[in-house]
Amino acid sequence: MAGSWGCPHEVNDRCTKINNLPCNPGMKGCELAGRYRFVDESKNERYWEKKAREKDKPTGPTQ
Repeated sequence: MAGSWGCPHEVNDRCTKINNLPCNPGMKGCELAGRYRFVDESKNERYWEKKAREKDKPTGPTQ
């Protein structure tokens, strides 16, 4: 995938981290999944799951 960043796992448009599948940023197992939001909302499911867990996590000491 062409862009302004270079993934160390992408070689010839294939993901060497995920069974040499075609590179699809945001797919399950991708370094970017759950860390960043994508224009394609179908790739943001893990991001929103992570945000929901952070919201539900208690902050500060409990008494």
